[in-house]
Amino acid sequence: MDIEQRLAAIEARNLKVTADKVWETSLMRRLSIAAMTYVCACLTFILLIPTAQWYLTAFVPTGGYVLSTLGLPWLRERWQKSHGYMV
Repeated sequence: MDIEQRLAAIEARNLKVTADKVWETSLMRRLSIAAMTYVCACLTFILLIPTAQWYLTAFVPTGGYVLSTLGLPWLRERWQKSHGYMV
């Protein structure tokens, strides 16, 4: 493998890594997971744990997920700094 092919492979890999990171931190991903969490919670509260107001009760796990995604970027940055991954 010559140097140009190796460089092209590295650039392709870097592009993929960048795209993956953008997706991991995107609002679309968070909203999609929150929606899927809400649907699964609704089904759980309808079929397995019958609850009178299942549509409201399903917001509890969904809200937990949303709150955890709001706190994780701050926690991740703090962890990275403490372990020497950020300058």
